[in-house]
Amino acid sequence: MQDKPDMADLMQAVQDFVGEEIAPQLTGHVAFSARVAGNVLALMQRELDLGSRFRAAQQARLEALLNQTGTLEVLNRILCEKIAKGALGPNDEALMDHLKRATMGKLAIDQPTYAGYQIAQTNGWPEEG
Repeated sequence: MQDKPDMADLMQAVQDFVGEEIAPQLTGHVAFSARVAGNVLALMQRELDLGSRFRAAQQARLEALLNQTGTLEVLNRILCEKIAKGALGPNDEALMDHLKRATMGKLAIDQPTYAGYQIAQTNGWPEEG
């Protein structure tokens, strides 16, 4: 029996190929497009590595914060409604912790080199997961 290649390994191989072999030979808009493709592959890899764990942590925090169960999407909608109605606000420590952790998780996947994310890490903002 032959096992399928690991998705992470395949994505890394394509990312390395684009970044190390293709992109250096290109110029102009095509070189830019190759860098974009490499960045997309890296983002997809971070999503595979971190996404499910981060979503599970967010859901658990929201269930505790809202004292309700549901999907992450439903819980986020309820959270937004409570914030809009003033039932939860910036003085709620659990809310602020959740928002910081959720933001840090999103940045860890989407923009880990973003200066604001790195400053937040330096300032001790809690990490997701």
